[in-house]
Amino acid sequence: MSELIQLEKRDHTAIITINNPPANTWTLESLKALEETIAALNEDLNIFALVVTGQGEKFFSAGADLKSFADGDIANADLMGKAFGRAFSALSRFRGVSIAAVNGYAMGGGLECAMACDIRIAEEHAQMALPEATVGLLPCAGGTQNLPWLVGEGWAKRMILCGERIKADKALSIGLVEEVVPAGAALDKALELAQMASKQSPSSVARCKTLVMSARDGRSHDDGWRMERELFVDLFRTEDQREGVNAFLEKRTPEWKNR
Repeated sequence: MSELIQLEKRDHTAIITINNPPANTWTLESLKALEETIAALNEDLNIFALVVTGQGEKFFSAGADLKSFADGDIANADLMGKAFGRAFSALSRFRGVSIAAVNGYAMGGGLECAMACDIRIAEEHAQMALPEATVGLLPCAGGTQNLPWLVGEGWAKRMILCGERIKADKALSIGLVEEVVPAGAALDKALELAQMASKQSPSSVARCKTLVMSARDGRSHDDGWRMERELFVDLFRTEDQREGVNAFLEKRTPEWKNR
């Protein structure tokens, strides 16, 4: 694994730290490492939740290093765009609960990384923006797709088309983050949520996440309800379903197997 992506495991939670100081920018190496790390975590049945944060106290991630785009090389742009897409798509499809502990500036690809997670916790000094158009680029890793879903079209246009940077309190008020905490507390809060998620059946959580995310695909309510019924029945093929029900009836803590 690349040193640019650090992985730690605590019980049922994996912690990924973006480690490319001073601004934790993304590179081809770190994007590939993120993609590969997510794939490995999906295969680790002992991992139920994932927390993503940035190294240091100032930056979650400032996105791509603009020096890599200075020469206008089209082939390089294609390579980087696809690498961003694969990495953050993998993050959004992580089978468990993913939580971004936004411990500082989240700009461009940094904010896109946070938006690829299920939940975002921001420290009070954090600032967020998608400033790509300011430098003749555009968000290419889900920014134009995820931001309107989270905050609505109006605020998405203010941030993307006008280049507006917002602070943590505004991010909370428009729904871009779920909670704002004091400086230095985002990781602890994210781990608290991860621990809560780990008490849930991981088999149930994976299917619930699929259903929630499917609402973005424009399916009708009838289709959504049909999927709910199908995945409900599908759970009865898992060991976790039997364990969960019987643990409740026997008044004991369930021992999840993630299968």
